Amino acid sequence: MPLTLSPLMTYRADFTAPDVVGPGPFGVRQVFTTTGGEAKGERLSGTLRAAGGDWLLAGADGFGRLDARATIETDDGALIYVSCVGVVELSERAMQALTTGQSTEFGEIKFITQHRFETGDPRYAWINSAVCVAEGRLLPGPAVEYNVCEVVASTA
Repeated sequence: MPLTLSPLMTYRADFTAPDVVGPGPFGVRQVFTTTGGEAKGERLSGTLRAAGGDWLLAGADGFGRLDARATIETDDGALIYVSCVGVVELSERAMQALTTGQSTEFGEIKFITQHRFETGDPRYAWINSAVCVAEGRLLPGPAVEYNVCEVVASTA
């Protein structure tokens, strides 16, 4: 069965400047604290609460491993927990964007994630079993933006 991607939402997460924990046995750890953001999609829209963050591990191989968490409060009052893991290419272009407050475009650097969602709100119970992937891009602020798609199995 072929798989397809169905657009779910675009969301932006805004962060504080990173707390650089420093080099450790697995790379350079940086902690970005979420300060807000926005989610927009046909099936859900809302804002990111000012809680959560991204515990980025920058490796010697030129990639950052993301471990991010956030809470979306939908426009109709539901709370949805978001967990995100993935990789971001820490190329010269990415570092330029980060240090000069520029944006990258989708597809300009490798920035791919897997998102998992949880909620107890029955209106959004469908998202508890959704398998989602996303492409990200860097924004000034610092901030990131994701185009999140649900992986859907063909029924044909």
